[in-house]
Amino acid sequence: MEKMVPAVKVVDVHKDYYLRGEVVHALRGISLEIPRGEYLSVMGPSGSGKTTLFNMVGGIDRPTKGDIFIDGIDLSRIPSKSMAWLRCRKIGYIFQTFNLIPVLTAKENVALPMVFLGVPKEEREKKAAELLSTVGLGDRLNHRPTELSGGQQQRVAIARALANDPAIILADEPTGNLDLNTGFAIVQLLYRLKAERGTTIICATHDLKMIDISDRVVFLRDGAIENIEERRGLILTAEEFFAEE
Repeated sequence: MEKMVPAVKVVDVHKDYYLRGEVVHALRGISLEIPRGEYLSVMGPSGSGKTTLFNMVGGIDRPTKGDIFIDGIDLSRIPSKSMAWLRCRKIGYIFQTFNLIPVLTAKENVALPMVFLGVPKEEREKKAAELLSTVGLGDRLNHRPTELSGGQQQRVAIARALANDPAIILADEPTGNLDLNTGFAIVQLLYRLKAERGTTIICATHDLKMIDISDRVVFLRDGAIENIEERRGLILTAEEFFAEE
C-alpha cells in the first residue's frame, strides 16, 4: 500500500538570525512528519523555537537550510506569489492575541480571507455567517471586536482560520489569554474540528487541556527536538509542566 503523503514534513531545518553581529541559531536541524488529521502539540520554554518553527511551516519565513513540505509541495521551490496562494488556501492561523480588525464586524473579519481568493460577496457573507454559527456566535455576526468578550473574539479568530477550508491550522497559544472555562470551550471546539473535518492541527501551548487532547506532543529546547511522545504514553508531573513555562 502506498504511504499517504503527510500534511507537513520538515526535513533537517535550520534557521539562523544575525543579531548585533552574532549568529543566533533559532532552529537546529528539526525533522518532523505530521500525518493528515493529527492533533500535534508543541511545547517548550520561551526561546525554544516554537514561533520560528510555526513561521517555517506557515511559509511566513524560509529556513536557512533544510526543506518544508506542505501536502507534498516543497515550499523552497515555489515563487512568492504561489506561496501567498498556498498560505491562503492551505493554512489557517489562530493567534493568541486574536488579531481581529477592530473596525470590521465579526462577519466581516471572517469573510476577509475569502476576499483574497475572489469569492463572490454573497457567498463569502453566507459562509462567514455559517462559520460563526458553528463556533456558537450566530447571534454576534454584526458585533465588532470591542463588543465581544475575549473568548468570543477567539471564536471569531477560529472561524476566520476556517474560512478557506485549510488543511492545516496553526494555533499559537490559542487559550493563553482566556479564563479556564472559556479555554476549555476553545479546546473542545478545536478537537471537534479535528474529529469532524479531519483538519490537521498544530498547536503551540503550555495548556494542559491542550496536551490532553493531543495525538502527540513535541518538546522543543534550544531550537531542537528534545523528545516526541504519544499522548497516551505521556505523564507530566506538575514540576515538569511548570518548568516549561
